[in-house]
Amino acid sequence: MTVFLTVEDLMALVEDLGVGPVRDVGLLESAAARPRTSLWGGDAYPTLGSKAAALLDSLVNNHALVDGNKRLGWLATVVFLDLNGWWVEAPDDDAYNLVVAVASGRADLDEAAASLRSWCVDPKSR
Repeated sequence: MTVFLTVEDLMALVEDLGVGPVRDVGLLESAAARPRTSLWGGDAYPTLGSKAAALLDSLVNNHALVDGNKRLGWLATVVFLDLNGWWVEAPDDDAYNLVVAVASGRADLDEAAASLRSWCVDPKSR
């Protein structure tokens, strides 16, 4: 069963990062809900990677915060994956480039999901 982040979880991450303030809590709610979206009785984002990519995309592009949307997007994505058994070990430059590419529309959800999957390792092997 997939564990999803709530608005309260996202607000806690905002506080931990020291970013914000929140400009529109409704946009945070929308971002938190997107990975759970269903379409015609099935998951709109059927894999954990696609759910994570959808979360990242919504957080960096909804602009729910005055400042820190990309930082929140990355941290929330890593936390979401970790909660679901995927440990992310991404090179800093590559992670930064992915977040900027998603924010600018240069990376679509499939590309973002593939990058995230490629950086995941079994947490038991750490």
